[in-house]
Amino acid sequence: MDPVPARPHAPACARNRDPILAVLSTRFAGRRHVLEIGSGTGQHAVHFAAAMPWLEWQCSDVAGNLPGIRMWLDGAALPNTPAPLELDVARGPWPARGSIDAVFTANTLHIMGWPEVEAFFAGVGGLLRDAPGGMLVAYGPFNYGGDYSSDSNRDFDAWLKARDPRSGIRDFEAVEALGADAGLSLDDDVAMPANNRCLVFSRAAG
Repeated sequence: MDPVPARPHAPACARNRDPILAVLSTRFAGRRHVLEIGSGTGQHAVHFAAAMPWLEWQCSDVAGNLPGIRMWLDGAALPNTPAPLELDVARGPWPARGSIDAVFTANTLHIMGWPEVEAFFAGVGGLLRDAPGGMLVAYGPFNYGGDYSSDSNRDFDAWLKARDPRSGIRDFEAVEALGADAGLSLDDDVAMPANNRCLVFSRAAG
């Protein structure tokens, strides 16, 4: 008999999940349907969905990560976590407009190439176009004024670029501009542990 594969596990998820939850539980208090883009292992999804039962937490990721996500969702057996969706931000397919009123992503923007970051914001902006009060929360490290916020972020950026020259810690100002172009206004920039941030955007009126 073949051994049962172990669930994927990211230690960072266990470290950052509660500080992120403190932000989401306030910002998503009036939301109902959240799309998580780049759900990774699925650890965040089960933690956040259990803590915020009023939300339907829809996981999504590229096809290769879906089996691991399903293992976490099946293990938790929560009523508010439907089956994960396959989503590549550059190619889709995106959920139907009007079906989602909030988006969350963690530690994805520095993994993508810049064209994919642009596609991410364009896609989220379109997805939330018909969602009054629609919100995006993006967690991760960011540079400010072209400078690193810590030596550890500088080292992390070098590691990212050695692994994939298209990746790297993004400039806050460039990310905010992409949000504005997509009709998303920056509401807050919340300092998080380990030199990370939570950027909170909302769908601009009109």
